[in-house]
Amino acid sequence: MSMNVIRKCFGIICIFYVATLFTPLAVSGEESVTVTVGSKKFTESVILGEIVSHLAEDKALKPVHRRELGGTRVLWSALLKGEIDIYPEYTGTISREIFAGLGIENEEEIRRALSEKGIRMTGPLGFNNTYVIGMRADVARKLGIRKISDLRNHPELSLGFGNEFMDRGDGWPSLKERYSLPQKDVRGMDHDLAYRGLQSGDIDAMDLYATDAEIQYYKLQTLTDDLSHFPEYNALILYRADLEARAPGIISALSRLEGLISEPEMILMNARAKLDRIPESKIAADFLAARLSLDAEAHGETVMSRFWQHTYEHLFLVCISLIAAIGVSIPLGIIAAKKTKLGQIILGFVGIIQTIPSLALLVFMIPLLGIGGPPAIAALFLYSLLPIVRNTYTGIHDIPLHIRESSEAIGLSAGARLRIVEVPMASSSILAGIKTSAVINVGTATLGALIGAGGYGQPILTGIRLDDVGLILQGALPAALLALFVQGAFEIAERMLVPRGLRLKSMA
Repeated sequence: MSMNVIRKCFGIICIFYVATLFTPLAVSGEESVTVTVGSKKFTESVILGEIVSHLAEDKALKPVHRRELGGTRVLWSALLKGEIDIYPEYTGTISREIFAGLGIENEEEIRRALSEKGIRMTGPLGFNNTYVIGMRADVARKLGIRKISDLRNHPELSLGFGNEFMDRGDGWPSLKERYSLPQKDVRGMDHDLAYRGLQSGDIDAMDLYATDAEIQYYKLQTLTDDLSHFPEYNALILYRADLEARAPGIISALSRLEGLISEPEMILMNARAKLDRIPESKIAADFLAARLSLDAEAHGETVMSRFWQHTYEHLFLVCISLIAAIGVSIPLGIIAAKKTKLGQIILGFVGIIQTIPSLALLVFMIPLLGIGGPPAIAALFLYSLLPIVRNTYTGIHDIPLHIRESSEAIGLSAGARLRIVEVPMASSSILAGIKTSAVINVGTATLGALIGAGGYGQPILTGIRLDDVGLILQGALPAALLALFVQGAFEIAERMLVPRGLRLKSMA
């Protein structure tokens, strides 16, 4: 594989990248104002996000709903940066998580603190979705547990909480201190998966949202918060102040939601999504038609349209990050092979990056690059470095000494030796490193959905949230098949680009 081939491949991808960036600009001739709506990674937030999207559409705006963007910090950061314009939130979360430790409690204090950040809020929507601690009703009856303080008498119980709850200001640390709870077996897990653990008996208690449809479905008992630890979590909508000038119609539309949604209505909507598998867009449209006589159109997608959209997003993430990594890693690997001391630093640096958990690396990128594709591409780029750098280093470093000496003896310059002798001889090793990075990239890219990058991770996240195995497979199977395809494609590429005598021999 010559340097010319590498340059050509890199150039093709650069052209593809630039064309992709400018395609939206070429087709976006609409005059309607785009309003970006965000929602968290749980069903109720997605439904509320769909309600807001329908209201925006009714005002001749162009809503874009960024669904399932992870937790509070991701959405709040995106709102402050202007990457989203609106998202549903709760008073308790604002006071205990966003403004934790500032003593901000009542609605007026919250409104004032938000205003200082350039953020506005609606009035409460009408329901209080507070945290509650829940157990299987049969287990609670057997142990005589009716309130949270009763847990003190059962230190053997296993507790499983949503990952966000484990670190929130109003979550497990403060709950443990408030009630002097003695439990040691306490695990953080995905909120939706915790229900399965509770049902199977793997955990004995978990955090619930008061409007969760699963409470009734799984016959769970909610424990009385007898020390009043949890504040009220009145649902409301946060939005950027600049919307008042940019899209005033949405502000008046949002005001129509104030006090409109009762707790039973929200529970029913959650149940329709979680238990009846009705799309959130349809649920939101039905609610607005019944309560506001709004003729909203539910936006449905076919399985194939979702598949092609997710495939495009996934390939975009993988291709851009991988080609960028190739362009950086091969020169770094060559430098590492030529400069011994600097080489150890380079190999050590890319090795350390590889040890950072992928989800943590994605989160680290958000303050720098925001949400969506850029932070996902940056994280995947960093993860792709080690295999290519290491294999390039190994391929160059392991070239036999007599070949090096022969190329010097015939008077080739250092650049010519690299281009004509060393890179071609190391090509099989370099290609193997690229193949390894590509396969890893395909799998890791599914995590990009957590920060709004889409791809095959999107149906996986939605499937986990809705306990829908079919949706999970819509993401997992294509990702697995794509990884196999990539591996096969590189096997073919090796036959085409690497001379027969230089191909890596399989171990007998």
